[in-house]
Order: sequence, then C-alpha cells, then structure tokens
Amino acid sequence: MNQPTEQIQSELESFRQQWRAEVSARAKNAAGSQQQQQQRPVSTQAGPSARPPRRNEFPSKKATTSRTVQLDDYEDYVQAQSFDEPDASKTTGGHKLGRQGELTSSKEREQEPQTALDFYEKAVEKETTGKLGDSLQLYRKAFRIDEDVDRSYRNKYFPVRWTKPAHAPAHPPVQVNPSNAPVTVPNTAHHSLEGPALSLSDLISSFSSLKIEGAPPECEGVPPPPCPMAALPDEILVHILRDAAVSDVGDFVRLAQVCKRLAYLIVTEDQIWRRICLGSEFGFGGMHYHWQQGFQWEPLDAAQGLAEEDEVFTPEELARKRQEESRAATNVLLHSLYASSWQTMFRRRPRIRFNGCYISTVNYIRAGQASMHQITWNSPVHIVTYYRYLRFFRDGAAISLTTTDEPAHVVHHLTRENLALHQGGMGPHHLPSATMSAALRGRWRLSSSLDNSDANDNAPEATEGDLYVETEGVPKYMYRMELTFRNGAKTTATRINNKKLAWKGFWSYNTLTDHWAEFTLKNEKPFFFSRVKSYGVSE
Repeated sequence: MNQPTEQIQSELESFRQQWRAEVSARAKNAAGSQQQQQQRPVSTQAGPSARPPRRNEFPSKKATTSRTVQLDDYEDYVQAQSFDEPDASKTTGGHKLGRQGELTSSKEREQEPQTALDFYEKAVEKETTGKLGDSLQLYRKAFRIDEDVDRSYRNKYFPVRWTKPAHAPAHPPVQVNPSNAPVTVPNTAHHSLEGPALSLSDLISSFSSLKIEGAPPECEGVPPPPCPMAALPDEILVHILRDAAVSDVGDFVRLAQVCKRLAYLIVTEDQIWRRICLGSEFGFGGMHYHWQQGFQWEPLDAAQGLAEEDEVFTPEELARKRQEESRAATNVLLHSLYASSWQTMFRRRPRIRFNGCYISTVNYIRAGQASMHQITWNSPVHIVTYYRYLRFFRDGAAISLTTTDEPAHVVHHLTRENLALHQGGMGPHHLPSATMSAALRGRWRLSSSLDNSDANDNAPEATEGDLYVETEGVPKYMYRMELTFRNGAKTTATRINNKKLAWKGFWSYNTLTDHWAEFTLKNEKPFFFSRVKSYGVSE
C-alpha cells in the first residue's frame, strides 16, 4: 500500500512543478507583451521610418474624430486619362517572351504599392478602367492601413475642391507657429511666409516687374551660360507664346511653370487667349452649331443645308452667314457672361475637344442563378463592364464605338482609316484594330437658339451647353444621342465642365416609318475626356 502511495505522491509533485513552471512562463510573456504595448505609441513617432499606426491600435482616438469637411459629387474627382503610346501587349498579340518579359515582371514587382495612398491610387486606376474586382481588393488594403486615406487622396489631387466647414468661426485664431513646433523655439524661426498669403490675382500682379533670369554659373569664377530669351522684348515673347498656343494649348499653359515672367505673360496677355478662342485649332472657330454632313458622312444636299433658313443662299453665302452669326454670339457672350475675359470664356464656354476622345465606363451588377444541385445561402452575381467611345472631328464627323475592350487597346485605333478597313466586319481579324469592326459613323453639332426656342429671349447663354450626336445603326435605323456639358440643372457658366458629357437622352429612328423609340439610360454613365497624344492636333 505504501509503494503505490509514494508513487502517486511523486507524480503529483512532478505535475505541480511542471504546472508552476508553465504558469511562471506565461506570466513573463504577458508582462513582456504589456511592456511592448506601452512602448509602441512612443515608437510610432520616433522617425519617418516607423510603421504607421493601424486602425485598431487607437480605437478611442479614432472614434472621437469627426469630419467637418463636405465633399462634392464623386464624379468631380474623376481624373482624366492620357494615352501616350499604343499598348505594347496588344500590338504584339499579348505575349512577352524571353528577357523582356522577365524585366517587365521585375519592374512591376518593384512598383508594387507600399503605403495606403499607393494602394488607393492603384484602386482608382483599376476602377477607372472598369476592373471593379481588383479595385475593391486594393480599396480594402488601403483602408486597413489608414481609414482616412480617401482624405489624403483628395488633399493630394483635388485640394481646391475641399469646402469650408458649415459652422466655421468668423475670425479663426491665427496660428503663428506650426502645430509641431516647440513652445521654446521663437516663432520667426518657423515662418515660411511673411504676412498673409496672396490671392492668385495679386500673386500674378507681383510678377509684372520681374524679368527672365538666365541660369546661374556652373561654378564660381565662370561666366553664366547665355540666355538669349532674356534679351527679347515682350512683343517678341508674346508672338512666340501665341504660336505655341496655336500649336498646343496644353504646352502653352505649362510654359507658366518655367519662370515668373512667362507666367505673368501667359495669364495676362488677353490677345493670346483671343486668338485661341477665335481660332479653329482649339477654339470656337471650329465649333459647329448646324449639321455639316450626313450621319453616314455623305455631303448634305441643298435642301438639307437650307432646311433651317428662311431665305435661299448659295453654299458659300450660307457658310459666311453662319460664321458671322457665330462671331456675333461670341462677342455677346464675352461681355455679358465672361466679364470680357477671353481666358475665362475659353475655360467655361462649352466646346468640343479634338485632341482626344470621350470615354464612358459602364459597370452594373446582374443577378446570376444558383446551382440546382447544391444548397447555397448566396446567389451568384455578374459584374458587367463595357465602354462607350466618342471621337469628334473638325469637319463635323464623329465615330461611336461600344465594346468590352479596355481604353488602352482601343483609343489609338479610333481613326477613319481603321473604320473604313473593318467596316461591316470585312477587315482582317488578326489586326489589333479589329475592334473597329463595331464602330459607327456619325455626325455632331452643338445646341443653338433653334434647339431651345422656349428659352427667355433665346439668350445664347441659355441655349448653349448641349451636344447632339447622330450615328448609323442597324439597317434602316439611326441613333441619336443628346448629351450636355452642364453639371446640374442650372445654366450658369460656372456649372459648365468641358471634360464631361452627361446623358440627356438616347433614341433610335426608323428611316422608313419615321418612328422614334427611346432607349433607357438605367446603367449609362457620363463620358469623360481623355487626351490621346497620337491624335496630335487631330483632323
């Protein structure tokens, strides 16, 4: 009896020792983790290389923060795309072999997003191209790292669109020092500006007396490099800038980043902006307020050309008369609506852009069907994505295309030559431009007083702002799209956005029975302009 009892006691004693050792080890681990958690908030502020705090680390602080900033419509934050070169993967058949593919994959790995803002930017890019599944995953990763990453994105790309708080104090306190400046440091050590910030007009006016300065000498004792442009008078500079503006308005405006003197001339020289507005390259001299050709690009006969006129004119007289009417409407709007500023008119008056195309990315969800052989709690859904493309030409012609191909694979092929090559699906299908087999010929014009006879006194500012596009359809049908440059119901110039075309209506017309039928616009999205450099100044 004693031997089993002693054996049991020894086993119990060994169990107690193991249990005590295990409890003491757990206590040490818990104390170490608590110490690390107490030191973690201090380590996040140690330097720029420290990891940003995650959402669940400071729940009390995150819960008390409130957003007092109100945002505009989501569509105001859509960035315009720019296409420089044709997509290499599409032109080479979508395959990359050998070292080139290895280098491309390694380069993509190096450019993988790291911060929350990087993930958010990548998600916006995917959403713009219609890849909703990839964009949702990137959005989730971005918000896991920083739940306020959307504010950081808008601060970076759209700082002007942030509005003031609804109940802002009348006289907010002046913060002399930055928020992170120590109290013991004199405030003059942190001043980056002396006095209040200047407005844009005052800032540009302060550049009026400045001259163009050449580059400094490369080293001490060496004369500075010559700067012939600094010796030119303003008359010659204005002439050079005007030629640059006629060549490309975007490059002309970017010259303001070169120096302050050029910035002053570009903003204040109204004669340059007058030439831009009245010219046919980018201005209103190239706009059409009457049909210039048929929707199948056939020339208009005399009856169609004079259908909107009360008198009989020759084609030359009719073109001259309409040009004079357009110039008169431009002069009236300049003084009545745009404060006699040609620059303001160019920015705000509705106009078509020819150095790119307008793209509408359509996404919608269609319900699927659950499996009949399995019991499931959820039903599958299908995310449908397709694109609408519109390209306009200076002679009044247009190309319309609806396809599932992404913009990078389409925009460089939206040309008259490719449309003629693949019209009716008769062209070679192995070419990258085979997507143009579904393209449609069409025509365009802007609205005028003839389209808005109910407007008050047929004022030009009340009748402008709409775009009409007519394209060929299936046999014996024609399609008509009505789009608008206006962001809202108001017709004020401040609501005009030349980069966006919103839908007003979409119809089909039976040319045999003279019957109109309307398409629903349930899933359609606005068109946004994207510049395509391969178009150049366009046709």
